[in-house]
Amino acid sequence: MTDGNQFKAALWSDIEHIYQAILAHPFITGLADGTLPRPAFQHFITQDAHYLRDYARVLTLCATKAAHEEDVAMFASHSAGAVAAEQELHAWLLAELGTTADDAADVPVMPTTLAYTSYLMASAYRGSYAEAVGAVLPCYWLYARVGTHLRAAGSPDPLYARWIEAYADPSFQDVTNEVLTAAARVAWESSAGMEILMRQRSLGAARYEYLFWDAAWRLEEWPV
Repeated sequence: MTDGNQFKAALWSDIEHIYQAILAHPFITGLADGTLPRPAFQHFITQDAHYLRDYARVLTLCATKAAHEEDVAMFASHSAGAVAAEQELHAWLLAELGTTADDAADVPVMPTTLAYTSYLMASAYRGSYAEAVGAVLPCYWLYARVGTHLRAAGSPDPLYARWIEAYADPSFQDVTNEVLTAAARVAWESSAGMEILMRQRSLGAARYEYLFWDAAWRLEEWPV
């Protein structure tokens, strides 16, 4: 049972070095200065579409396991919203890239995407509610932080600027804060051992977030 603000500070201290590594990654710096190659961005968007379908399922599992009605409603809403909002954004981005959502759906799920979604699904199916929340949190938190950072930096590329704006938008920041509030409440109601598991799940997911950016930069394929 840890104070909510203290727990959020501890969670961020666990993953801040990963956040800094993400900001320094050439994929992110390329978004900011407009030099990111289009194939890397298309790889990212295509794999993100695969990722979000399973992420929405994991959010539904969070809603199923939640003890408080507000958390049930929040995660159920986020699950539906993640699919709708991302489909709209992806459709526009893919059209600008000269392809379609149907074409993207035919692209295989790549190793890092599969590993990350499998980690999330395992955390939610086999773990406690606290572990499930810990696992889904970095996707919200890191994207909100990266979006804010990139908006301040700006991008000369309209395509990348459109993507940045989606995650720097105040509405996404509000959604992230809702999940942080839920995470703090879970920590307050959990044992010290469960808090450790929650932090471990969060750290693991944050590592996968870095790997997801890196996989797009490398144009990751199955090696065999």
